[in-house]
Amino acid sequence: MARIFLATLTMTLMLLFGALSATAQSPTIQSILQENEAIIAKSSRKTIEPAIDAIRDSGLSGARDVLEKWQAKELWQRKDDKQFFFARANEDKTYTLIDIETGADVEAVEKNTLKQIKPNSGIRAMIGAALVQFQLLADDPLVRSESLDAIQRDPNATHLPALRGAIDGETDPAIKERKERLLRLLTVQFETDPALRIDAIESLRGDLGVDARAALNPILATTRVAAIDRPDGNPAAPLTVGKDLTEDEAYDLLVAADLALPVPTAAEMRAALSDNIVGGKVGGIPTSQLNTEENRTAAYAALAEAGAVPFFIDAAEKSAAVAAHSYFDTYIETNADVTTAAADVLDAINLKVGASTALDLGLDALSLASIFFLAAIGLAITFGVMGVINMAHGEFIMLGAYTGYVVQQFITNYTVSIIVALPLAFAVTFAAGVLMERLVIRHLYNRPLETLLATFGISIALQQLAKNIFGTQARPLTSPGWLDGALVFNDVVAISYIRIAIFVLALIFLALFLFIMKRTRLGLEVRAVTQNPRMAASMGINPDKINMMTFGLGSGIAGIAGVAIGLFAKVTSELGSDYIVQSFMTVVVGGVGNIWGTLAGATMIGFLQKGIEWMNPGNTLAAQTFMIIFIIIFIQFRPKGIIALKGRAAGD
Repeated sequence: MARIFLATLTMTLMLLFGALSATAQSPTIQSILQENEAIIAKSSRKTIEPAIDAIRDSGLSGARDVLEKWQAKELWQRKDDKQFFFARANEDKTYTLIDIETGADVEAVEKNTLKQIKPNSGIRAMIGAALVQFQLLADDPLVRSESLDAIQRDPNATHLPALRGAIDGETDPAIKERKERLLRLLTVQFETDPALRIDAIESLRGDLGVDARAALNPILATTRVAAIDRPDGNPAAPLTVGKDLTEDEAYDLLVAADLALPVPTAAEMRAALSDNIVGGKVGGIPTSQLNTEENRTAAYAALAEAGAVPFFIDAAEKSAAVAAHSYFDTYIETNADVTTAAADVLDAINLKVGASTALDLGLDALSLASIFFLAAIGLAITFGVMGVINMAHGEFIMLGAYTGYVVQQFITNYTVSIIVALPLAFAVTFAAGVLMERLVIRHLYNRPLETLLATFGISIALQQLAKNIFGTQARPLTSPGWLDGALVFNDVVAISYIRIAIFVLALIFLALFLFIMKRTRLGLEVRAVTQNPRMAASMGINPDKINMMTFGLGSGIAGIAGVAIGLFAKVTSELGSDYIVQSFMTVVVGGVGNIWGTLAGATMIGFLQKGIEWMNPGNTLAAQTFMIIFIIIFIQFRPKGIIALKGRAAGD
């Protein structure tokens, strides 16, 4: 019985001792810091990574606090025993040490007994990367979102396990979606398991994000190599000498692969000959005879035979060596399944990107067409009905934009100011158009050259008047807040809300113009004067009054166009001159005096200009030049425009 009791007691004591030993051996933050004390105290970016990783991966509750304090330069070391503490400055210039495990105050000491751990910017960045895994699980959604931003800025393989562990417990759907997508991207870049990597690559099929393509493209990066037959690794495509690379480039690949001897350069040969002059000779050839390439080559060959210099490779030997080997573009990624999957997915993405780019280009062209239509619709009315070449039409656009700017100086609510500015701009430019017609235009009917010169002079006068009133500095016409931003369809296709608003405004004016022309007495009289002014006059219609109202209407619409254009373009005295050429081209190409022709002309010019800009990006002037050339050619074959109008406007 006693023996059993002793055995039981002995076993119990052994288990207790083992448990105490295990507890004593359990790592603490302090013990981890002590294990890495030398590299922490040195604070070198090249050697500090193991210490940061040890703290991050310890799983201890105080790891995050230590890393944050370390990053903030709030980690201190006691000089006598090398122990690490947090510290708090006191009023008597001493420092209270704080235990990094418990957070309890330890003692107050003089500053000269401590060493402050001051990580440089590189180490702080490394600590920041290590903190990401803690921030991914933070209670504050903003902190979690910012941690994802930090990973996107500087991704690395250490973020993979942290992201995997932070997804299941995520409660915010948007943040969870970001985590899952970022995990896929990092898996593509850093995962070592090919199967997981291929699954992540396949999950990106159809993803139009720039970061998705940035993750896939490095997988398909290649390097050029030379081989006796077929290179090791993952060859991408064979290369042909003379087509894909020159003979010199091929030989350089052979030298890099230790498959051929390097060819000494002319400078190296001269230096070798100079260093091996013995008794006035080099390789048995007198120095006086080294004035020809043949003798220099022979002298160098003799030195090479004697082992004094590297062997000389002549052109025939070089060509033979090149012809005896094969050359390949080889993937840097060694797994063929991974590169095949990446190429297939990237092809699918590029196809979708191409379609989206075409759609985005179409939306831009449609937006530009709506701007041209708004700018030209007033000119279509005056030029079509009256046959007046109004070179001051652009200045009516400018007056409308300045009217919007002045209204915003008095009405600070931008939504209300735009609502007020649109009819007011119409009224101002309508009045200016009527005044111009009464004072100048009516005296110059059927005299196109004099009309052109007179309106050109008026345009210059209006520009100078605007400079005198508003100065030469560009003035902002601020859009309402609800027009900020853009309607985003994907990472490629987007259109700003301002351009959408201008497109809608263009449709409204198209409908309004059609209503006026088809459903009102004014429209009936305008059409009558357009078709046959003499017959209209005999029916009791006053052509003079109709011309005045028509010119005023066209000028008023130009003013409204000015407000719309001013929302995305700076308002200056030259604003109208930027659109007068396109306005005339729109009217002429579409068909003089025809609203549907103006719409067709604006659409054609908008799409044409965007198409040329796409083929010649960054050169707007060249795009406009090519567009004008195309229009000149177009008019040669269709002088009456896309939709010709019978009557005076068509020159009948």
